[in-house]
Amino acid sequence: MTKSDPNRVLRRLPIVVGGLGAVLLLINRLLTPQLTESQARGDVLGVILSAVLILTGLIWQQVQPRSPDTVELIGEEGFVLAPDLPKAVKTELAWASHLLLTNTVTRSLVVFYQGKVLLRRGILGTKSEVVPGAILKQVLEKQKPIYLVALKVYPGKIEFDYLPENTQGVICQPIGDKGVLILGANAPRSYTKQDEKWIAGIADKLAVTLSQI
Repeated sequence: MTKSDPNRVLRRLPIVVGGLGAVLLLINRLLTPQLTESQARGDVLGVILSAVLILTGLIWQQVQPRSPDTVELIGEEGFVLAPDLPKAVKTELAWASHLLLTNTVTRSLVVFYQGKVLLRRGILGTKSEVVPGAILKQVLEKQKPIYLVALKVYPGKIEFDYLPENTQGVICQPIGDKGVLILGANAPRSYTKQDEKWIAGIADKLAVTLSQI
């Protein structure tokens, strides 16, 4: 279910107020049998103010950024760790995933390392197995992140069948040269540059920890 833009009313308010003012001026003019000079000047000022408000509202519609539409991801919430991991590694993965889920727009998260899924957390997809497709292979090969800002427009979205089917945006962040941190968001174009830097820092920390197993 898509959530409405919370700033929609604010952007339309000047247009509504300006239009209402213009209508009231027109009614006042029609109901006034004899127009005085002072009333005429007042009407001119009123028309100018109404026009300015309407113009301001139209400009706001174009200039003010809209909040990205969010959806409720399809799936059940869960937290699954590979059972054979050392306790210290499990603790590190739990800590990192909690930070990402609570401090970014991430709603689904997968840690894929050395060909195995070490962690799935958040809203889980129906599939638990990760089969690297072209995008994941490119991240592993070049060790550079890939951010799919609006997943539905990319043909490669089919390889992310282990995420909720209506995932809106995906970041694939390399974990050293052996793994990938895969993050799914519930809104397109929702990760900021600061988020991307922070995610990269957490992935680097995980790379150090996971290199010891």
